[in-house]
Amino acid sequence: MRDLALALVIAFFVLWSLRAPWIGILLWVVVSILNPHTYSFILNSMPVAATVAIATMIGTVISSDRKAFPLATPTLLLLVLMLWFSLTLTMAMDYENSLEQWIKVMKIDLMLLFTLALLHQRKHIIGLVWALVISIGFYSVKGGIFTLSTGGSFLVWGPRGTYIEGNNELALAVIITIPLAQYLRSLASKPWQKHLILLCMLLSAVAALGSHSRGALLALVAMAAVLWLRSRNKLMSGFGIVLISAIALGFMPAEWMDRMRTIGEYREDGSAMGRINAWWMTWNLAKDHFFGGGFEIYNPGNFALYAPVPSDIHVAHSIYFQMIGEHGFMGFALYLAFWFFTYRSAGRLWQRAKLLPETRWLSDLGAMCQVSIVGFAVGGAFLSLAYFDLPYNLMVLVVLGNRWIDEQAWRKDPALAAEAASNPSSATPASAATRAAPPARNFQPGRPLGS
Repeated sequence: MRDLALALVIAFFVLWSLRAPWIGILLWVVVSILNPHTYSFILNSMPVAATVAIATMIGTVISSDRKAFPLATPTLLLLVLMLWFSLTLTMAMDYENSLEQWIKVMKIDLMLLFTLALLHQRKHIIGLVWALVISIGFYSVKGGIFTLSTGGSFLVWGPRGTYIEGNNELALAVIITIPLAQYLRSLASKPWQKHLILLCMLLSAVAALGSHSRGALLALVAMAAVLWLRSRNKLMSGFGIVLISAIALGFMPAEWMDRMRTIGEYREDGSAMGRINAWWMTWNLAKDHFFGGGFEIYNPGNFALYAPVPSDIHVAHSIYFQMIGEHGFMGFALYLAFWFFTYRSAGRLWQRAKLLPETRWLSDLGAMCQVSIVGFAVGGAFLSLAYFDLPYNLMVLVVLGNRWIDEQAWRKDPALAAEAASNPSSATPASAATRAAPPARNFQPGRPLGS
């Protein structure tokens, strides 16, 4: 019965995607991150993700509801990264296994490109945020309840066969989505909605702690600091962060505390030293190979040549050293540039969206995307998640938000017009809808937006 119900729901949205391809994009996000089909014995063995992607592409061809591809700096860097990955593939040490991973990465990036072209309305942007939060929230809320019910004595794991299967990887995904949930909370109009989202956020934070991930703890601390800096009432925000942290840590068992203390004693921790050994291997390999070693380099041969301890074989366990080893220092530089300009674009969205009543709903999105990027930058330093699609969707949200302002899209949005008519106090005496978007630099297809 569950299999039939799930199949009917997915089939319904797949058919809807043919008519409205933006629905297919949201369905793709849910299928690729939440992986609901893995809960079905029948669907688990079927190409559900491929079916969704094909339906979305067909819908894109037959529908006129799309925009020109936004040539912002982050999107151009994404295209350059895709080209660089393709070039390093040709130089890969293990071409066959690298080709398999390259295909997987290109599928993710291709759908990101479709997302950038198909989502352009306010409901599309907010819908994408909801899709991301729900996809990870399913596991984080469940994991938070599990952690509280077991006293934090057991690890919280993610769905099998995915990027977030491991406890550390799931914890980082949860951390990235907590600020996005706060953004949705800021949009909620009813108190019970705000309280419900806040409860889910608290359970998500507990789930991240329940993963027993030291990287997740560092990411939470860094993210909380940026969240405090972005808050309007720093005194109350600081008090709330300290209070919530104290309550959450109070639920964690002694073994969790003991594990967190090892952060400062990494030389005595075999796991930490294994990661450092892998980092040295990727660094030394990149010094010998300008294009890196390709997507698959973690084998006894490479560790024998480049690692200080040849027998201690691990994956990179760092998005930064993963890029260095697999795509060389040039690939690493492109990757850093991509995230630097994405963070900068998020800050630009945060600042410029404050200036008009019609665009203020995007201001908090820019700020929360910055918080999420900081969490990914810190937590990702200890995990091999350089190609995970969830963080790349932060770039999508930022670029779409800036384009929405550049095109003055509120003039064409019936919902915003109705909202302004029903709430005259939100409008300015000069009628903000008739003023130019700040700053005075309108979007033009084929012209970069700068950052």
